[in-house]
Amino acid sequence: MDRTLRKRVAIAGAAESDLGKVPGLSALELQGQAAQRALKDAGLTLRDIDGVFAHTDDRFSGVLLAEYLGIQPRYVDSTNVGGMSNVSHIRHALAAIEAGMCSVALITYGSTQLSDGSRKLGVVAEDARSPRGQFVTPYGQLSPIGYYAMVAQLHMHRYGTRPESLAEVAVAARKWAMLNPKAYRRDPLSIDDVLASSYIAEPLRQRDCCLVTDAGGALIVTSAERARSLARPPVYVMGIAESFSHHYTPFSTSDWLDTRVAETASEALNMAGVSREDIDVVQIYDHFTIGVIQSLEELGFCGRGEGGDFVAGGRLAPDGDFPINTSGGGLSYNHPGMFGMLLIIEAVKQLRRECGDRQLPDPELALVHAPGLVFSANSTMILGV
Repeated sequence: MDRTLRKRVAIAGAAESDLGKVPGLSALELQGQAAQRALKDAGLTLRDIDGVFAHTDDRFSGVLLAEYLGIQPRYVDSTNVGGMSNVSHIRHALAAIEAGMCSVALITYGSTQLSDGSRKLGVVAEDARSPRGQFVTPYGQLSPIGYYAMVAQLHMHRYGTRPESLAEVAVAARKWAMLNPKAYRRDPLSIDDVLASSYIAEPLRQRDCCLVTDAGGALIVTSAERARSLARPPVYVMGIAESFSHHYTPFSTSDWLDTRVAETASEALNMAGVSREDIDVVQIYDHFTIGVIQSLEELGFCGRGEGGDFVAGGRLAPDGDFPINTSGGGLSYNHPGMFGMLLIIEAVKQLRRECGDRQLPDPELALVHAPGLVFSANSTMILGV
């Protein structure tokens, strides 16, 4: 995207819904709850919203949310590309605001996977004519963990990465979560604890895998000029980029350790006019511990194959020199099916100095990275104050 678009729009409001296990509320209700909180955060009302960008596990989410909230928007977007969908929504909102198609965008996500037990349902109906129906489902592949287990096996084979390196990621996340009163898991966790947990898909163990929770979140995005007149300090979109390669089944991926993350990082950093060394805090989608190590390498914070050494010695934890996933991440804070929204909210809160005991000293730039589906798409965003 053109560098002239940097700092043209800003996140003016950000909020989570109730988190953890929230029985009795639907994903739509969690979105509505988060939306009302984000509007209050920004000092706006539903009457100000003329663009709705919504994402759940259902179809037509934007229209559904608009009806539920009593909004008749000028612009609606229900794009679903997996966990990075809300980053995509910010990019789309930037374009829509610049084109005059809306002026104040509401972006939401909600899921009740924990209350629904939807990650425990076993076999899901699949069109037998689809690529996945023909070549994956009949053979019992666990998805998506089975793919990431193969990535971990490949990384270990190619680079000698050890299970202890994966455990470092989980332990660092837990240490951040212990500083976050909203985190779902706050009990102490050691490397030995991670290594003692049961295999889910070898070499990934239970503690290498993200939580399953209920949660919702919402963002208010508007022009930078308008955001400066609102209730909270604006957090500017400095750079944002995406890449897409295939649908859910990664048959055409030539190397599962090279998923086009690097090009999104380069494009977003170039648009923002900053370097990796300028970044103060990193938020990486941590559905599995191997995903963090792989993303650190592909984002360029360390060389290929160096991720295991990079995370060693608690480097990602609160006392380390590379703060990452400061909420506790999807591994220990919350993970409602798709985690991109909560990554963004944590980045906004860090830049607005609202994180209490886990607050970093004076951060000015945050990098948010999220993938979509199974190595299918990637997004990188730079936020700044």
